[in-house]
Amino acid sequence: MARSKFFAFLVFFTLLLPVAASAEGLVVVVNPDSGVERLTHSEVINIFLGSFRQLPSGIVAIPVDLPKSHPGREEFYRQLVGKNPAEINAYWARLIFSGRTRPPIQAEQAEEAIALVQNVVGAITYLERSKVGGKLKIVFELPN
Repeated sequence: MARSKFFAFLVFFTLLLPVAASAEGLVVVVNPDSGVERLTHSEVINIFLGSFRQLPSGIVAIPVDLPKSHPGREEFYRQLVGKNPAEINAYWARLIFSGRTRPPIQAEQAEEAIALVQNVVGAITYLERSKVGGKLKIVFELPN
């Protein structure tokens, strides 16, 4: 009996591993030279949804999206504004059609988004906490 409970626990724990790995935690990062220490939830929304394209330091914000196929992208918008990829795409289609603003730069790979932020003072992106290196500054942490 105890052996079957242990086996059931082991199977349950093994099934949770991929979920735990994907729930590592997303953070918003900027170039350390941007002059930004922290961003609020509202500021991150305004920057990534095109309402306001300036960092609190006065530098022009250049938001960079992860690739459409990257699971972090869907998770970012779900946690940030509660919208799925189809809703985000429809949102941008309306804004582009009206000529009001343009969407974030689309990175081909996550590494490209990281490189842009490391090399461009106003660039801003989101990624898993474990991917943050020395040339990136965390300014906002999304709730899990």
